[in-house]
Amino acid sequence: MADLPNEPIRVILADDHAVVRKGIREFLEMGGGVIVVAEAADGLEAISLIRDQRPDVAVLDIQMPGQSGIEVTRAIRAERLPVGVLILTAFDDPPYIKAVLQAGANGYVLKNAEAHEIVEAVQAVNEGQSVLSHTVARKLMTQLSEPETSRPDVDVEPLTDRELEVLRLAAKGYTNKAIGAELSISDRTVQGHLAKIYAKLGASSRTEAVMRAVSFGWIPPAIGEAHQK
Repeated sequence: MADLPNEPIRVILADDHAVVRKGIREFLEMGGGVIVVAEAADGLEAISLIRDQRPDVAVLDIQMPGQSGIEVTRAIRAERLPVGVLILTAFDDPPYIKAVLQAGANGYVLKNAEAHEIVEAVQAVNEGQSVLSHTVARKLMTQLSEPETSRPDVDVEPLTDRELEVLRLAAKGYTNKAIGAELSISDRTVQGHLAKIYAKLGASSRTEAVMRAVSFGWIPPAIGEAHQK
């Protein structure tokens, strides 16, 4: 991901509709802080371009020929490519949301969002934050709170006080570096805590971990929602 503030965020945009790609590209590049380095019309092309171009952020639709945005995300994470993933889609169904988060995406934003919200989501993902549209966050939190969800009824290993501190800061949008500075620990230690948190909660991303913690009552909903802004 981009480190220098004066460098534009390099984005690869994948959507099977050329008109949609054109519109998204225009408002992403309008402010000058983002540059779309390549476009893909299907999932296989997206993976190839991401491997070749190494963008800071990949903006992916869910339903694409070849491979879906979920499958592309899984491939990116399996290969440990240093790319932030933002899903930009028209679908707000909880199964899609959960599948995307489980695949390891950093953000999930709906296409009917305002242009500035999508740009801000790209910026947030580039900074290591997790982002959900407010509508998506509400749907996911509602589903997680319902007894018939797939949330396990068995006892979940509780988080330590330090792990809760780390997760609460992550929920507020802090990067690993910022969490380390706040708690006077190293980035590596923060990563270690997050790995243990994910394992205990059965989560594969910050957003999923935060939502599960909210559903268990470990984090107040206000903090979980603040993490999406």
